[in-house]
Amino acid sequence: LKAIKEFQPDFVVACFDLPKPTFRHKKFEGYKATRPKTPEELSSQIPKVKEVLKSFSVDIFEKEGYEADDIIGTISKLVPKHISEVEIIILSGDLDILQLIDSYTKVYTPRRGIKDTVLYDTEKVKERYGGLRPQELLDFKALKGDPSDNIPGVPGVGEKTAIILIKGFKTLENLYNELEEGTVEAMSLKESLRKKLLDSKEIAFFSKALAQIKIDVPIDFNLEKARWGGYDKQKVIKALNNLEFYTLINRLP
Repeated sequence: LKAIKEFQPDFVVACFDLPKPTFRHKKFEGYKATRPKTPEELSSQIPKVKEVLKSFSVDIFEKEGYEADDIIGTISKLVPKHISEVEIIILSGDLDILQLIDSYTKVYTPRRGIKDTVLYDTEKVKERYGGLRPQELLDFKALKGDPSDNIPGVPGVGEKTAIILIKGFKTLENLYNELEEGTVEAMSLKESLRKKLLDSKEIAFFSKALAQIKIDVPIDFNLEKARWGGYDKQKVIKALNNLEFYTLINRLP
């Protein structure tokens, strides 16, 4: 509701993960294996959240085999095909989604609770990640890895080194092409780093494939169904009362 009030959107959709393995788990059994299980008190709230969203007539998307981020990525690329001048705001607490930022898309994320938030655009991403642009974050993660998702990355390559490499070589593909061709720029890297990179080429590209958000999930998306505001306020109040979300009633738009 805070975001609705702040951004006054014309369209709203909600995307959820399903409690089933995705294509990433099939590729790599260890994907997200190090993450603690979602606490029961949190997972039990998800059906309630969906109930409230339905009372607001918000279109809900889930897709077996995919994560919510993949559906978000797909919708963020579909919307500009329907509306030429559009601003897309993604609400997410997962910074993996920053790779989707482009001229249309920004990411609104909490820092410490819902009152302390940040709106990421390209400049904010560059500020946070040592000058890297959103489209370079995927290659950055391929090198550095991501312990939270158990994405391996190149052993021995940390954040600072990964930033330097991607800023210098622009893409993972170009980095490895130059390493294999022995270009002047590639040969200027320390021998120990070159060895780490070449020994872990397969892992780097595998990590990139795991971290890449899909933008082609087969979903039935209808922009008009996503139009915000066509809800019955009394129906919403009833849903909030039933779920004992009393404090939200006074904040209704």
